[in-house]
Amino acid sequence: MFSPDDEWQIGATARLCKGAGVTMACRIVSAALVFFCISASVAAAPQRVVSTNLCTDEYVFRLAERGHIAALSFEAGDRHPVVSTIAGKVRGIPQIRPSAETVLNYRPDLVVMFAGTLPRLRAVLDDLHVPVLEVPYDDSLAAIRRTTSRLGEALGARERAAALLARMDGELAAARRAAPRPSVRTLIYEPNGYATSGPVTEELMAIAGLADAAPGYAPTRSGRIPVEEVIAAAPELLIYSGQQDVADARANLVLHHPALAALGGRTYAAWNPLVPLLCAGPWSADVAPVFAALGRKARSLAPAPRRP
Repeated sequence: MFSPDDEWQIGATARLCKGAGVTMACRIVSAALVFFCISASVAAAPQRVVSTNLCTDEYVFRLAERGHIAALSFEAGDRHPVVSTIAGKVRGIPQIRPSAETVLNYRPDLVVMFAGTLPRLRAVLDDLHVPVLEVPYDDSLAAIRRTTSRLGEALGARERAAALLARMDGELAAARRAAPRPSVRTLIYEPNGYATSGPVTEELMAIAGLADAAPGYAPTRSGRIPVEEVIAAAPELLIYSGQQDVADARANLVLHHPALAALGGRTYAAWNPLVPLLCAGPWSADVAPVFAALGRKARSLAPAPRRP
């Protein structure tokens, strides 16, 4: 997969890291070097790709040829609960819990990992000189574009990567056209009472005409927003992150709290599992038009201002 020069650079970096002690900075530099070297070697697209994480599954499934996917993580097809946008499409592809033994059993010529995860597996793969590509955490749409393009290079799938980004741009454009103005004050209420939307979600909300209301609430020391807080400072739009007809875990009970009925007439409430937001990627843009539609609905139901 690598040119002789690439192998020399990667090997030199690995020896330097080993000699200096494996620091986080050194791992990041090494991972970045591997990423760029693989990106430069598109002529030899990998034939047996193993993905070890839900967020890398999402990319590998969309970019690699199906016949070149040796295995995905077990989360790709998990339905209890569904945490993947590809859960209904991966039947027939092996889905694994990525121990070193299991991964090596598939004789991969590339293992795609999420940066900073499974350090023991990574160490074994490095010792055995198995090519590894670490996918970074993306905190913006710009970062998603870079990661998608680089993975397209690494997997010999430039056209698929370009198509993914084109589809993302289409979804974003549709959301911008439909976005309510001024922005609708919105709270995404999650299991256990969390409301940590994250930078990509916030960016998508802004494009879709929603303003994240979470920073205006007073969370507990554990970072949760109590039901009382939600009711006292009622948002225009309340999105429950889950399924209305499913309360199969204690974490979801707060979303079904009867006191939230007091928001009736002040807040438009809607349920959506928001699965595309669990792992940031081009597919995350699919929720932008949904956000815009919910914002328009909330704005249309807002009480008219009283005349003096």
